[in-house]
Amino acid sequence: MNKLKIAVQKSGRLNEDSMKILKEIGISIDNGKDQLKASARNFPLEVFYLRNGDIPQYLKDGVVDAAIIGENVLIEKGNELTIVERLGFSKCKVSIAVSKSSKAKSLKDLEGKRIATSYPNTVNQFLDKAGIQANLHIINGSVEIAPNIGLADGICDIVSSGSTLFKNGLKEIETLLTSEAVLATSPVISEENQALINTLQFRLKSVLKGRESKYILLNAPNDKLDAIIKILPGMNSPTIMPLAKEGWSSIHSVLNKNDFWNIIDALKANGAEGILVSPIENLVL
Repeated sequence: MNKLKIAVQKSGRLNEDSMKILKEIGISIDNGKDQLKASARNFPLEVFYLRNGDIPQYLKDGVVDAAIIGENVLIEKGNELTIVERLGFSKCKVSIAVSKSSKAKSLKDLEGKRIATSYPNTVNQFLDKAGIQANLHIINGSVEIAPNIGLADGICDIVSSGSTLFKNGLKEIETLLTSEAVLATSPVISEENQALINTLQFRLKSVLKGRESKYILLNAPNDKLDAIIKILPGMNSPTIMPLAKEGWSSIHSVLNKNDFWNIIDALKANGAEGILVSPIENLVL
């Protein structure tokens, strides 16, 4: 049977999150320490463990059919590649930072200055749009030290928590873009393997929808049902079942976790009792 070849980052947090979501969509990978390739036991799929910066070229060449990769890397090295699903983890920013003692407050303040970066294409795109001329020093690896040793006036790098900038005496002055992990595909993927990608995508959507949702069960007097139903979004509409206690019903629904507490407060104010909330593993639509 033909196998779908999917690339993930060789190590680090993106690797861990990528393998976790593959497990959550039911794919069991037999991967040992320092393996560069591993096969799934229960799905026609092989995982290739590669350097993040090399993955876009592997996709372009068709060496792999798909990849879980940071969007920032695609923008830098594979902007023409197709993103088929945003995965919601490994979120970061690509930002300009300068020394805390610098008077620069925005990108325009770096006109004619030196910027150290591992993302020259990304930086050049934004400099061109802003009409700013700057000199780029391309560095493969940690760039945070560049302002402190006099190599550059500012840097452009990925920022997650900001702790690395703080430790190196830097301050963020401009965000060029935000990024998260995405599922991207090769432009030369076969029709057969595209069908496998469609299956993966269906499973991913179910897991991602489950992550952002909560299941809620509550009891309410029947004379409050109309008010409570208006509060609850549900999938199509809430499920209502009569309780043994006369004049009361049990209501079941699904909430977006971002709206959770506001809805709970409104439910309580409208007579809801015995509210039970549970996480959802998968939500198949």
